[in-house]
Amino acid sequence: MDLLSVRGLTRRFGKLVVLEDVSFSLAAGQLAVVVGPNGSGKTTLLRCVVGADRPDEGEVLVHGRRCYETDPETRALLAAALDDIDFFPDLSVSEHLELVAYAHGGSGRTVAEVITELGLDRARDQLPSTLSSGQRRRLALASCFVRPRRLLVLDEPEQRLDARGREWLADRLLREKAEGTAVLMATHDAELAATVADDRLEIGVGA
Repeated sequence: MDLLSVRGLTRRFGKLVVLEDVSFSLAAGQLAVVVGPNGSGKTTLLRCVVGADRPDEGEVLVHGRRCYETDPETRALLAAALDDIDFFPDLSVSEHLELVAYAHGGSGRTVAEVITELGLDRARDQLPSTLSSGQRRRLALASCFVRPRRLLVLDEPEQRLDARGREWLADRLLREKAEGTAVLMATHDAELAATVADDRLEIGVGA
């Protein structure tokens, strides 16, 4: 069974058709990149996949189940970092990650490892509002990696990462694939896409 199956997905905003009859699937260990110009519907597609937005037509299945953001089984399988991710404003970096991990059956050991891996050691006691944009992006990614997951959905994860951070990201995504995680990712980074992608989904303006 595919981990992710999108069938005939169409999304409209008034008379504007943003996505029309989009269909694809992802198996375990497969990574697909969504590419297209700004405004072409990449983020809308990802929001529909994670259940934050509902298509006007078609369906999204995660491990054979219709995907709803509030469904506990969906949330147990899917980790996502989109542009509108929220952090707990009164929790430090480490406290935020510990809460996310424990809520999804992760561990404190995993949190410590991810903090070090993403270079957040010096910021572990800071509040999200005090972080730089690059640190906030790393925290968003860390929120995915501290918890169990079968499907990973990322919206331009390379944004606000420096060269070393992008190298780390490519390596991490290859490891995710090797561990059997399916990954759907929107990106403008052609080099990153060429390094990690198994498939390419082109989204055009008005498509």
